[in-house]
Amino acid sequence: MTDTRVYPPLVRSARGRAGVLLAAGTLVTLALTGCSGGDEPKPTDSSVATSGASADPTETAAPSSSPTPTPEATGTAITQVCGDLLTLQDVYDFNSNYGTAPDYSPSTGSLSETAATYNGLTCGWSNQTSGELIEISVVAPNDVLMTTLKQQADADSQAVPTYGTPPAVDGFFTYAGGVGEAQVFTEKYWVTLSTSAFFEPGDAESLISTVLSHLG
Repeated sequence: MTDTRVYPPLVRSARGRAGVLLAAGTLVTLALTGCSGGDEPKPTDSSVATSGASADPTETAAPSSSPTPTPEATGTAITQVCGDLLTLQDVYDFNSNYGTAPDYSPSTGSLSETAATYNGLTCGWSNQTSGELIEISVVAPNDVLMTTLKQQADADSQAVPTYGTPPAVDGFFTYAGGVGEAQVFTEKYWVTLSTSAFFEPGDAESLISTVLSHLG
């Protein structure tokens, strides 16, 4: 017959072992709980952080500055007509054998031809006997053209102080290829006179004085 009696010492022993196991399990659980949980710091996603620090989307590149264009060398259209530069009486006083030249056009390579390219007024008076021509032109240049023309005249011609008082009036003269050329610069105008009748600066002086008096 099987002995079913429970002996008190064995029960107490079993309970003691169970208590030890339970305590050990509790310690393990606590240890595991301390190593994990929501308080553990999470690694930062570097790509997200970088994208978040990108430049302000409203920021735009500064517009590039464009160079200021150089003004074009040109002249303003002249309002005067040839009869305003020299009247018939003015021409007669210079030489009674001179008169108008109705079919006049600037000679090739002349100062008058250059003047015509800058909105200049070009005029001609002809010796009624010899056909000798006096060409006169007037240009109202802008600052760029005025500087260029003065530099060219200074390089190619002789300064003539008797045409006027610098800097209000700058005069130049040259004789080449059988033609005398006189140039005068005022604050507003470039005036030229060309003819084979001019051999020296003084030959053009009276006509220059008359033209300048009409231009004002």
